[in-house]
Amino acid sequence: MVFTFILFDYFSTLAFCRAPWEEANVYARLFMESFGIHAGLTIFVLVANTPIYMLLAFDSHIVRLPPRVAVVAEAFTDFAFAWFIAGLHFNGGTSWFWSAPSFLRQCLGAALYLFFAFVFVKPHKPFYDKHSLSA
Repeated sequence: MVFTFILFDYFSTLAFCRAPWEEANVYARLFMESFGIHAGLTIFVLVANTPIYMLLAFDSHIVRLPPRVAVVAEAFTDFAFAWFIAGLHFNGGTSWFWSAPSFLRQCLGAALYLFFAFVFVKPHKPFYDKHSLSA
């Protein structure tokens, strides 16, 4: 679900950006100036979001926390992803066509992420290692 917000930002930037100087992110702009708009933005998105993918992969396959700690850790992770990833990318993606204040766009992106996460993705109980419950 995090990657839907990243892809939204990516595709809206591809659709609306006509020159690298229009991009607000300095690092993305540098890639776009060096490699062209499409290739530079694609390389930047891949490089910048690889750590996020790795974190999600390690979190879901390696880390097995006790149930009480897992509930708090998952909620913290959801709120951090909502603000720092979904909110930022929603803010960046909508900045091309919506002139609302940046803080409002980021809050709306975080709220949308949390809504979808807690209504559609998290209605099931988290998976816990069976051996950690029997101790």
